[in-house]
Amino acid sequence: MGIIPVIISGGVGSRLWPLSRKKYPKPFLPLGESGTLIGATYARAAGLDGVKTIITVTNRDLLHLTDDAYAAVAASGVSNAFILEPFGRDTAAAIALATLHAGQAHGPDAVLLILPADHMITDTAAFAHGVERAEELADQGRIVTFGIPPDRPETGFGYIETDGGDVLGFVEKPDADTAADYVASGRFLWNSGMFCFSAGTMLNALEAHCADILSATRAALEAAQVSTSGDRLDIGVDAETFATVRAHSIDYAVMEKAENLACVPVSCGWSDIGSWGAMAELAPGDGKDNHAGGQAILQGSRNCYVDARDNLVGLVGVDDLVVVATPDATLVARKDHAHAVKDLFAQLEEQDRPEAVEHRTVRRPWGSYTVLEEGAGYKVKRIEVKPGGRLSLQSHKHRSEHWTVVRGVAIVVNGDETLTLAANQSTYIPCGAKHRLENRGEETMALIEVQCGDYLGEDDIVRYDDIYGRS
Repeated sequence: MGIIPVIISGGVGSRLWPLSRKKYPKPFLPLGESGTLIGATYARAAGLDGVKTIITVTNRDLLHLTDDAYAAVAASGVSNAFILEPFGRDTAAAIALATLHAGQAHGPDAVLLILPADHMITDTAAFAHGVERAEELADQGRIVTFGIPPDRPETGFGYIETDGGDVLGFVEKPDADTAADYVASGRFLWNSGMFCFSAGTMLNALEAHCADILSATRAALEAAQVSTSGDRLDIGVDAETFATVRAHSIDYAVMEKAENLACVPVSCGWSDIGSWGAMAELAPGDGKDNHAGGQAILQGSRNCYVDARDNLVGLVGVDDLVVVATPDATLVARKDHAHAVKDLFAQLEEQDRPEAVEHRTVRRPWGSYTVLEEGAGYKVKRIEVKPGGRLSLQSHKHRSEHWTVVRGVAIVVNGDETLTLAANQSTYIPCGAKHRLENRGEETMALIEVQCGDYLGEDDIVRYDDIYGRS
């Protein structure tokens, strides 16, 4: 049996706000021709020799984004198992879930390869060679971590101290002087967050070092709702039981305590894309250390990074800035303070700002909607439904809606009627009426929705039927 990749897709990527948000996090950010980070991770995993199944552990609310990212890769001959967490409990619980499932489905000798969903690797051949070596060590009962040989002192990464292939210890993110000493010594590697082990070996380690996490996670998995469709398996982890799982990282829970560790150094063009500095390296430069993506004009400026995908941004006579513009939020930071964006994001969370949660354009399993304008008693949206997309049969207690189709053909259930509406045709949906929107065509359908009422929150929805399991 070949190796089983496990893609761990969790966390927000708060350092990349305002692009990364809770409901549209870092793994799904578009990166030009590279697609998305999670899509590239999936393609890299599927391309390894002998891979027949891939396990993905993610939040159930992100499943539709994951499906879209994987569909864009179109890997063939690979079955998929999705372990859907109701909420995050950090990497120890996520890895425990995947290991328990793999042990049950494939036996204790199954070898798992843990891959964060939001990392970039440019040398896939070197990566594959490192995986082969790690699989050999995992078959010998070792828990393998992948170390990245550092090419510079870096204060944003954790380090692994090594002696040959043995791990002497893990070190948290150091200050600049300590990082320089680490690089000069030749004994330290960057901690990539990628691991390899057999299911039986990891289960023994979890039992020895964090038995409470393993026990509670096993109970949540045993109570899960399971569905299958062809070569796809969906495992919906039980929320009530999973709430009892202690949140802890795998580094603290197991890696810093286990004695059967090994390290495989691998130079594979690795980056965790964990900062705006890392994002800047992906954008084209202008010879003045400026990097820009999207629409940007820079005059008399140096060492700046601009990400302006929707609006034009102009910089004049400034140095060392990061400017990221989205339709509803703009970040301006000095480059040497960009690490503190995570603290700004924490303030947004404390203030319950919607800009921490989602963008003005919100993705849904059936397509997306964009809020164009809103005020007291009204809201205007543009709704796009992809081919085959079907909204839930629903009603609202506090608002009426008026739909006008602007592209494609909409199949609309409005009360007791079923209507077929083409561009420039419309229908009015009274408050309380059951209604549904569907696109049976081959092109994306778009309409303008005008809501009127005394409450226009997204939670004013009563669902009666839904093909995406939300009713």
